[in-house]
Amino acid sequence: MKLQKQSGLRLILLATGMVGLSTTTIAAQVPPGTELAATQELVRNNGSEPASLDPHKVESDVEFNIISDLFDGLVAVKADGTIEPRLAEKWENKDNTVWTFHLRPGITWSDGTAITAQDVVWSWQRLVDPKTASPYASYPGNMHIVNAADIAAGKQPATNLGVKALNDTTLEVTLTQPTAAFLPMLAHPSLVAVDKVLIGRFGDKWTKPEHFVGSGAYKISQWIVNEKIVAVRNARYWDNKNSVINTVTYLPISAETADVNRYKAGEIDITYTVPVNQFAQLQKTLGKEVDISPQLATYYYQFNTTKPPFNDPRVRRALNMGLDKDIIAQKVMGQGQRPAWVTSQPEIGGVTIHNPDYASWPREKRLEEARKLLKDAGFSDTHPLSFNLLYNTMETHQRIAIAASSMWKKNLGVEAKLQNQEWKTMLDTMHTGNFDAVRYAWIADYDDAATFLNNFRTGDSENTTKYSNPAYDEALHQAAKAESVEERGKYYQQAEDLLAQDVPALPVYHYVRTHLVKPWVGGFAPDSLGYYFTKDLYILKH
Repeated sequence: MKLQKQSGLRLILLATGMVGLSTTTIAAQVPPGTELAATQELVRNNGSEPASLDPHKVESDVEFNIISDLFDGLVAVKADGTIEPRLAEKWENKDNTVWTFHLRPGITWSDGTAITAQDVVWSWQRLVDPKTASPYASYPGNMHIVNAADIAAGKQPATNLGVKALNDTTLEVTLTQPTAAFLPMLAHPSLVAVDKVLIGRFGDKWTKPEHFVGSGAYKISQWIVNEKIVAVRNARYWDNKNSVINTVTYLPISAETADVNRYKAGEIDITYTVPVNQFAQLQKTLGKEVDISPQLATYYYQFNTTKPPFNDPRVRRALNMGLDKDIIAQKVMGQGQRPAWVTSQPEIGGVTIHNPDYASWPREKRLEEARKLLKDAGFSDTHPLSFNLLYNTMETHQRIAIAASSMWKKNLGVEAKLQNQEWKTMLDTMHTGNFDAVRYAWIADYDDAATFLNNFRTGDSENTTKYSNPAYDEALHQAAKAESVEERGKYYQQAEDLLAQDVPALPVYHYVRTHLVKPWVGGFAPDSLGYYFTKDLYILKH
């Protein structure tokens, strides 16, 4: 077993030949001599009303931004990519297939009852159980936890999941094969423990403030739907002494102009984003308050591949070739976004992914090929392609959709009729398959291309395109078994090449993350996934 030195972690060689990791976590790192404000309260806009705060019922940053403050996982990924202990104090593994986690002594839920290894087992069983209908039901299978894929497919009972409690504080996870990204994947919010007793008592109402119990630095104190969610310090959090913010308010403002106006009025400390049509002016007037961070995320339009005309890959590929992505990334957005021709990222997890050949063709050659593909699929000037393009309500999504529909009309004679729905409604529409093409995006769950590519595997719970290609599934299967980064990259490239031909989803651009941040907010440093956590922040005297 090759050991790698990891910054901030202590490697312990055990007599069994296993490896354990242990360290102390520090949350808000306030520089010595910093004067803090007397009132430590933060207001952050969160972009939309969350679909739920049940970690097993959600799938986007709108929910995970809040859930990550309310719950701790076994581990977390630090900004530099290293793994830090959270609810698990240390762990060891045997042959990278049997992982043993030791929970911190004395950790409790926010109501003071003990958090046990049995809680983790039950929570993960609930996640994969088809009855839960979690968008992330396939995730433990993608980690190669024993029986997880079969359970999610309804072929085995959830109790057969390869996770067991050896005692109240020791958890054993068994994999079918080594998984290179296992520890980073373990940090995902869908894998936090939830309270079995609470859910048994209150059912779907367990996340209401009067019932809520969590394991994180904060707990809900108020939830007024479509107005705000308020959370306060969890005094029972194991690392509470290192939190500084006492109260955090999350606002569900989807109108970007309103977000900026309330920021200017002093009502918001951190905006959800920066509107593209105000970006240059805000940079000029607010300077360093405009924060731009790299982000492993891709904006795309996904097709319903089971519904004509999008059951024909020629139609999907034609629309991909007919979109002027440079213009969308550089002119419509213009904040540092890059045009996207791959679904994952050009550089991710030590791997470089190459664009398809047609991405480098001269624009006219691409458009000529796109028109030919549409003609071969049965479309013409007298019988033009027409479809509905759905996006969730937000000014930027509208601007991009208008630009895309205009390009398709001008370049290919295609008519894309624009539709918009509120976030929660759009997600329901997407998961029920009642769409032609829908705007979506994927923020990496961990620093590896599989986090994007698994969404298009046959039967994956996030595969709302219903795309299925055995060669694609096999490429990802081989990538997961690969013993080196180079070998893994070879199979990821194969998978991306297949997506470039079949185009179940049309990549538009690779993200940057933008926020307006008040100068008195200390500790603000989003990670490569675009997340920042309230427990890391503090308010300076101002």
